[in-house]
Amino acid sequence: MTTHVRIALWGVLPYLSLTVLIAGTLWRYRYDRFGFTTRSSQLHESRMLRVGGPLFHYALLFVAGGHVMGLLVPEGLTQRLQVSETMYHTVALTMGGAAGIAAVCGLAVLLWRRLRVPAVRQATSRSDRLVYPLLTVVLLAGLTATASSVANPYDYRLGVSVWFRSLFALDPDVPAMAHAPLVYQVHALLAMALFALWPFSRLIHAFTAPVGYLIRPYVVYRSRARATPYRHPATAGPVRRKPAARRKRIDAPH
Repeated sequence: MTTHVRIALWGVLPYLSLTVLIAGTLWRYRYDRFGFTTRSSQLHESRMLRVGGPLFHYALLFVAGGHVMGLLVPEGLTQRLQVSETMYHTVALTMGGAAGIAAVCGLAVLLWRRLRVPAVRQATSRSDRLVYPLLTVVLLAGLTATASSVANPYDYRLGVSVWFRSLFALDPDVPAMAHAPLVYQVHALLAMALFALWPFSRLIHAFTAPVGYLIRPYVVYRSRARATPYRHPATAGPVRRKPAARRKRIDAPH
């Protein structure tokens, strides 16, 4: 791989993917605000959806959290917290592997449901036919990278993580990623393709997660069974409102 190709892949392509993600999301919000939805197909089938949906989404949250810890938290910080390398990699391997397997299983249930139920299959859009295979390959590549670290130890925090953090400093460390194992490079390239496709697919609904429900105030319900007396400011005693006139039913003449 030549130097120019390395710079294009690990120094230019990440920013292009991020630009498409941000610009596409803004465009979608401007022209298709009501399209920020999962296009739920629960009415067509709910039994498999109750299993595959929560399994996939909750496992994906753990996968995302593991990536944040592994890519953004430097090795020096864990050392200052007295977390040994053996402990860190053991936890990352077990928890990350379990979350990845659970996400793949949940996605497999959702894909089987989409293929098996005719109504759900007919509701599949063109973007879905591209997103689902790409998402599957991204997850499988991540699991392969995790499993490969057992037979061929590679400290991604000294390579992939350094490259990832250098992107935020607008000074990409291209050699750090160029010397990473092939499976990590493939995983990164597929992830960038997924982020570029994100705004134009049903994945956009991730930006509309009801996080506000966690901090919104309680809804106060008031009883209307008994009328509250109203005290007029110009009088001393309470003044009750006149009851509203009741509507009488007038039957039509036979």
